[in-house]
Amino acid sequence: MAWIRGAGSTAFGRLDGEHTLTLMARAASAALQDAGCERDDIDGLLCGYSTALPHLMLASVFGEYFGIDAGYCHTVQVGGGTGAAMTMLAKRLVESGQCRNVLVVGGENRLTGQGSDKTVQTLAEVGHPDFETPFGPTIPAYYALVAARYMHEHGLTERDLAEFSVLNRRHASTHPDAHFKTLIDVDDVMSSRVIAAPLKLFDCCPISDGACAVVVGGEPSAVKLAGAGQVHPFQHVIAAQSLTEFRSSEASQRALTEAGVQLSDVDIAGIYDSFSITLLVFIEELGLAARGQAAAAARDGKFGFGGAVPVNTHGGLMSFGHSGVAGGLAHVVEVYRQLAERAGERQIPNRRVGLVHGEGGILSSQISLVLLNDR
Repeated sequence: MAWIRGAGSTAFGRLDGEHTLTLMARAASAALQDAGCERDDIDGLLCGYSTALPHLMLASVFGEYFGIDAGYCHTVQVGGGTGAAMTMLAKRLVESGQCRNVLVVGGENRLTGQGSDKTVQTLAEVGHPDFETPFGPTIPAYYALVAARYMHEHGLTERDLAEFSVLNRRHASTHPDAHFKTLIDVDDVMSSRVIAAPLKLFDCCPISDGACAVVVGGEPSAVKLAGAGQVHPFQHVIAAQSLTEFRSSEASQRALTEAGVQLSDVDIAGIYDSFSITLLVFIEELGLAARGQAAAAARDGKFGFGGAVPVNTHGGLMSFGHSGVAGGLAHVVEVYRQLAERAGERQIPNRRVGLVHGEGGILSSQISLVLLNDR
């Protein structure tokens, strides 16, 4: 068995004077303290990539910088799903006996270290080099294609998409470390400038500085890392068989089956939300709402603090912030904190089963985790 023994994070936003390594070190130190571990207790180190520090061996670089001599050291790169994928790998390393305690860390000064123009250019390179990238689509443009098709097939509107921007901002307003805390409403989203129709500014996540870390180990603690699953149906949009079906439920079902629980048992979730359409699609595809019904469920409060399945109680990528790998890893950190009853003013009582879902590429790599309150 594997447990999340502790977690740590920095503030997200514009963090002047920070660096990829300093941010990762801050989050790692906080995770070790939360876990009651010393550096010498860590024998596995997993690091995500950093676009602001694109070193081929970032895990080794960080291990040297932070003072960890791990027997297993690995840099992982699965796009935005890297945080969930690293956590899954840490689980397997512990369960196999390869490692006793694995430090999982991601972070970078993506906002101040390279700026938005460079970030947009770098991320756009995930497109097919012959049939997509030469025509200049940005990441928002790819997701706009998904949004337009999904709206067409399921009768949704731009105001339906906006519900999820409002939801995330409401949650972020209660988190002291969030990039954006000012409350917004649907009209604010609708009046924000168009980025790639039908997506507007408030439908999109920001670029942030920040870092997150978790310690996964074999010693029992409050939160069990009970299940994990992946599916990778395609890499490039041009190869996708559908722009409304992404097989994310296959990953979640594998995780639920391994954990020995049902979808109906899930009472809190952290779901990847690079754009409002991303969150809407996953909520429906994972089965937390019927197709075409997620926005109505959000309006009814199902995914809010007082709802049946609160989603992204830290504010998600769209409001807590998106600092590459750390943005996705923040979903793991938040669900862990809720289940461990360490979420402070955001704490929702009596939560037992958490579902985390990460995504890399353009809805192309799907990774699900199930966390259990094991007390």
